[in-house]
Amino acid sequence: MAVSPIAVKPDADRLHSHCCYCSMQCGIDLVRSGSEAGWEVKPSQHFPVATGRLCQKGLNSLGHVVHPGRLLTPLRRTDAALPGEPWRQAGWDEALDDIAARIRRIQSQYGRDAVSIFGGGSLTNEVCYLLGKFARVGLRSKYIDYNGRYCMSSAAAAQSRAFGVDRGMNVPLDDIPMAKYIILAGTNIAECQPTMVPYLLAAKKQKAIIVTIDPRQTMTSKLADIHVNLQPGFDSVFVNALLHVIVNEELYDKAFVEAHTAGLDEVREAVRHFSPDTVSVYTGIPKEVIRTIARGFAKAETGIVLTARGLEQQVNGVEHTLNYINLCLLTGKIGRPGCGFGAVTGQANGQGGREHGLKADQLPGYRMIDDPQAREHVAAVWGVDPDELPGKGVSAYELFGKIEEGEIKAMIVLGSNPLVSSPNNARVAAALQKLELLVVVDMFETETAAYAHWLLPGSSFLEAEGTLTNLEGRVFHRPRAFDTPGEAMEDYKLIRLLAERLGRGQYFQFHSPKDVFNELRRASAGGKADYSGMTYDRIKEQHGLFWPCPSEDHPGTPRMFENSQFYLPGGRAKLHGIVPGKPAETTDREYPYILTTGRLGSHYLSGAQTRRTAALNKKAPLPIAEIHPSAAEKIRLRFGDRLRLTTRRGSLVFDVKISSDIHPTTVFVPFHFGGDHAVNALTNDALHPISRMPEFKVCAVRLERVEREALGAEAEAAAAAAPAAKAKEKASGGEIPNAAGHPVRI
Repeated sequence: MAVSPIAVKPDADRLHSHCCYCSMQCGIDLVRSGSEAGWEVKPSQHFPVATGRLCQKGLNSLGHVVHPGRLLTPLRRTDAALPGEPWRQAGWDEALDDIAARIRRIQSQYGRDAVSIFGGGSLTNEVCYLLGKFARVGLRSKYIDYNGRYCMSSAAAAQSRAFGVDRGMNVPLDDIPMAKYIILAGTNIAECQPTMVPYLLAAKKQKAIIVTIDPRQTMTSKLADIHVNLQPGFDSVFVNALLHVIVNEELYDKAFVEAHTAGLDEVREAVRHFSPDTVSVYTGIPKEVIRTIARGFAKAETGIVLTARGLEQQVNGVEHTLNYINLCLLTGKIGRPGCGFGAVTGQANGQGGREHGLKADQLPGYRMIDDPQAREHVAAVWGVDPDELPGKGVSAYELFGKIEEGEIKAMIVLGSNPLVSSPNNARVAAALQKLELLVVVDMFETETAAYAHWLLPGSSFLEAEGTLTNLEGRVFHRPRAFDTPGEAMEDYKLIRLLAERLGRGQYFQFHSPKDVFNELRRASAGGKADYSGMTYDRIKEQHGLFWPCPSEDHPGTPRMFENSQFYLPGGRAKLHGIVPGKPAETTDREYPYILTTGRLGSHYLSGAQTRRTAALNKKAPLPIAEIHPSAAEKIRLRFGDRLRLTTRRGSLVFDVKISSDIHPTTVFVPFHFGGDHAVNALTNDALHPISRMPEFKVCAVRLERVEREALGAEAEAAAAAAPAAKAKEKASGGEIPNAAGHPVRI
């Protein structure tokens, strides 16, 4: 039976909110209707971002909120929690008392750092802030990170090195139509941020040239004037060729570079051997195309470069991003209308999450946790001694390594599904099984929650008031539309109640999200991401304010660096000479193709919400591998066959689509699915040395044809072998190795 929403304003026929999905955070109106849910979603005409438009996900964003499988009461398992064990319903007092008692026991036995937190990039700023504070003050543990590490960390590291500050887009969306030349690298905006497309179309109406750089001809590429079909991993090689043309033909903005940047000689040396003729041989991109793009961008009056996960989710992702930033800096296209760089944030609040303390190394306001002045400022706001604050922890994926090593014994997961979203996920599953306590706060029993001891019912986006920060740095208010159903609880209340049971309640006396935000303002004051001048009233009145906003009479900062003052010593931006590096895993005879992953227009992240939304799941119920006709011919793929993908971590079988729109060396699989369809069972868990971003986008893979008849026989053989496998599982303590030697549950 579907959940029936109860409006916070019982007499209202129309309620306002924001879509829960991508970083556009479009406005939605909830209108009473005769549907089963009693409400339907309409585009809002009042929010200035994508006014009057919603994509298919936004129009169906109510679906998972009213889903009949939604959790409405706390659930628990025995100490030996295993997937498939039955849950037992419990009350909140029992849940919180037991969780707090286990945390105290674990910390008493193993130390404070034995308890960790894994957060999510769709949580409000208030909850992100509270989780960061709860880890450091409530638990006094250094181990906290969030799934935004898998999204924005390479871009964040690059922007911090080039500009001294990271704000996803340093220009507002309204600047896009003013750009005469737009480069979109590794981003499929038409599917991932569909309501951003009208800004691109507005630029095209003004005769802008659009270039897309991607191994696939995506829906976004079909908007482009030039599409560069680039093999994954070659972005820095390609951009070095563009920079070679700009430097050697002296097309760069000499006045701007001399006055406002450092590092030109470093770039000049790095690109010396990357002429278009040479790079054309490496990449297959015609040298004439390389010169056309370089000259076109350099000579254009205005220009914007936007990047995303395609080039960032690599062990060279920081370097790739820095090279695209070089294009903007060398040509002086920064800090003025129609000019700038942006990394297109993927998650709803991926920006706010990393600004206010969800990252292992950061405190609120984009302060670094190992900076003594930052520690002193935030500790004063929190009412603790700076020496009490723990130091820097480790990145999201490395948390599971700490579990394997025995240092972390407990984990609280809020707003994330890391078993599906992490690379090499057999290792994650094995780590989760080692925990003495796993608490998952969610709306559903996700793949991660299947390993939990406690599964707590969380609130949906329509039941939680707060602020979020969209891809352009606009902080806006999302009101509470519905009451929480059943015994589901708002996240900020759950954190406060757990802190009280841990004897740290005096630091969490918040009675509304607004109370949390007012403390967040003080904690961020003077930081790079300064929210201190924002209030709920100002944000509501102005439909959002852009950070930094350091005082209540400050208008906010829609466009960064307008005075060409950057956040680095001397106020200069830093150019970086990039020597292209190899992926962590290269192709060979055994694994001759490249596997890359990405999104679909009808799904979001691990699919926990969209796979439970009938209208969306109907469009893409299963992942389909996309390969080039030449690859299909080599393995003699025939109509009706399926495709087995094998990497050094395992093997999975997918339905297959043959398309000339993909690079001949590359296989694409969407990552929104769990179980036997989770492509992250195959991806490489190598990490960038700085950003700690996993290399989702490049790993070596073998392709094999699988006849459907053979697959059926394989399934029958597996069923026949099940009793022996179960016996082996029991004898081995519940784990057997898969083909790659990693322990998996069967």
